[in-house]
Amino acid sequence: MSLKTDGNVYLPEIVGKGYRTFWNFKGRYRVCKGSRGSKKSKTTALWYIVNMMKYPGSNLLVVRKVFRTLKDSCFTELKWAVNRLGVSEFWAVKESPLELTYKPTGQKIYFRGLDDPLKITSITVDVGCLCWMWLEEAYEVTNEDDFNMLDESIRGITPKGLFKQITITFNPWNERHWLKKRFFDKTDNNILAMTTNYMCNEWLDRADLKLFEDMKRNNPRRYQVAGLGDWGITEGLVYENWEENIFSFEEISRAEGVKSAFGLDFGYTNDPTALFCGLIDPDTKTIWVFNEMYERAMTNEDIAAKIKEMGYGKERIIADCAEPKSIDRLRELGIRNIRAARKGRDSVNSGIDFIRNYKILIHPKCSNFIKEIGNYTWDKDKEGNSINKPVDDFNHLMDAMRYALEGYAVGKVFSFE
Repeated sequence: MSLKTDGNVYLPEIVGKGYRTFWNFKGRYRVCKGSRGSKKSKTTALWYIVNMMKYPGSNLLVVRKVFRTLKDSCFTELKWAVNRLGVSEFWAVKESPLELTYKPTGQKIYFRGLDDPLKITSITVDVGCLCWMWLEEAYEVTNEDDFNMLDESIRGITPKGLFKQITITFNPWNERHWLKKRFFDKTDNNILAMTTNYMCNEWLDRADLKLFEDMKRNNPRRYQVAGLGDWGITEGLVYENWEENIFSFEEISRAEGVKSAFGLDFGYTNDPTALFCGLIDPDTKTIWVFNEMYERAMTNEDIAAKIKEMGYGKERIIADCAEPKSIDRLRELGIRNIRAARKGRDSVNSGIDFIRNYKILIHPKCSNFIKEIGNYTWDKDKEGNSINKPVDDFNHLMDAMRYALEGYAVGKVFSFE
């Protein structure tokens, strides 16, 4: 990796180590699963800025499952890469629409979400061809057909010297995901499938490393995935009665017997504040998950503002009873129909038993809910045997769902705490 940019920047000093094969691979699929802090996204962003300046006919499409998540992820990473390489004078950055343009040639970086597939299939470029795609957080894409649609959009003849390539980056939360079978369980010269972790990131400081050391000691199961980049093991899932499904909230909510259900789980620094937004039909035993809030470092004022912004300020919301002061404060801030979940004996397992009797349909935009429910498992004892208690992880929206549905557990006098 001895290339230099036009500005005489020595790339190994900018990019660091651990990605030589990734950097030089020119096959169709470049797939990198990695832990948090493995610099896979930053390395990808650097590669695209360097190589778009190197290949005058190249254009890039950046995709995530939900468009609104791009601005604070890939868009920010690519702007960082431009500045890191010291080439900001050559790049024009627009936020409406999200777009980066290499000013000397007019090449562009486009941003799209799978929540609007027509905008992906209709992209045309002014200069050169659309030869590269970056699919970030690919774990969010649970339907392989959606990826096939993306794959087919990178087609056509490329100018001499260019090559078509799709880069896929993700955290490997679930070994059942189609990504494993398609890219990691086969040998193909057209596929680079690699795993990286935080230990190849020489720019992590002592505090960053301590987070992983603590995780290794206190939560070894999560460390295997978030620390080492291994596949998440999904034996002993709490819920298997779910599927991703595109549905119309308006149509379902108008059906006879269907009621709304909202639940709130508080978090702050390490854990997100999670709002579950669902519909339930006790007659058909169906739960529809249609929206979510999932953010860290939210004050009570932030939570109230976000709930109102989402249009749920007047809804009946059942919240974690362990936070009575927060509940009172949210009432003062205008969320007047919020109340605490009821306490009761064995409330967690009772709530789980109730929900497991239902079919859960999850709208694709609820990516955090899908990640949690696909990783929410029963804990094990010291001998490795499953016990009747869920692991205290991937449970923020799972808890919020139980709070929301407590009133539908007919005959139960307990809360979901």
